Amino acid sequence: MSKSLSELAALLKLSYKGDADLKLNAVSTLKKADADQLSFLANSRYTKDLSETAAGAVILTEQQAETFPGNALISENPYLSFALAAQIFAPQRFHQPGIHASAVIHESAQIDVSASVGPNVTIGAGTTIGAHCVIGASVNIAEEVSIGAHSDIRAGVSIEYQTSIGARCIIHSGVVLGSDGFGFAPSPDGWEKIPQTGCVRIGDDCEIGANTTIDRGALEDTIVGHGVKLDNQIQIGHNVRIGDHTVIAGCSAVAGSAIVGKNCLIGGGVGIVGHIEICDGVTVQAMSLVTHSIHQPGSYSSVTPLQETKQWRRNAVRYRQLDTLAARIKKLENNNES
Repeated sequence: MSKSLSELAALLKLSYKGDADLKLNAVSTLKKADADQLSFLANSRYTKDLSETAAGAVILTEQQAETFPGNALISENPYLSFALAAQIFAPQRFHQPGIHASAVIHESAQIDVSASVGPNVTIGAGTTIGAHCVIGASVNIAEEVSIGAHSDIRAGVSIEYQTSIGARCIIHSGVVLGSDGFGFAPSPDGWEKIPQTGCVRIGDDCEIGANTTIDRGALEDTIVGHGVKLDNQIQIGHNVRIGDHTVIAGCSAVAGSAIVGKNCLIGGGVGIVGHIEICDGVTVQAMSLVTHSIHQPGSYSSVTPLQETKQWRRNAVRYRQLDTLAARIKKLENNNES
């Protein structure tokens, strides 16, 4: 599917400069783009590529477009405009409504006639599947699950008892929703399992990456708000609450009963300990460990930056000496005061 430069400008509600009739049929990077492709510049590191690009048109800010000799779409936010343009050019997945003959569905389940249910799917009693949903191959859906309209459940997903998923969600392959939370009480004979009687509730317009696990609550529900985006291989513990429009990057883990606010940005590999609260509007940089509540919006980091091994070993020794050094400094200060 191709679009002219002027058509794209109208669809994206942007102004443009250059050849209005130029036909574009895909998006690409500045370095790889051809004359029939659209690119963008959103990071100053790639300014050099702009001068060398073969792209038919580039999404730029007004200031950047002033000195660019080629065709341009002019945007206050080139990265967002690129995302919207990519949606226009992305191939559309078509799914035939209906239920594959190999699917095993309880007679009490309610599946909208416009939904598509793939091969080897199992759907339990009392489950409801909304309009235009797509249930991929080998998805296991337990009893009393609710899935909202236009949601896309990819192959191999497991959705446990009483999980609720909102409208327009994308759940990628390998995701497990509603598995038991990690709850055990110590006893003289070992560990006694605590029944996990809560559920998982996913809001509208969420996307959950491949092989991510969200545990059901122990007593109350585990809640993921509207518009939340979770990357691949994330662990969300029982009774966690994640606020609307928060984004969490891959390999992060949120321990039980932690609360993460709205519009937070959590970097890759972040660990958040249980029973703490992170307020709205917090950014946590990659590989940080959050051990206490955060009550003020802002950007937070931890972990020593990468160093040469030899230097790191010297600093590690000094780190272990900090308590002794602090005591010596305090003693010197007290001596000076006296």
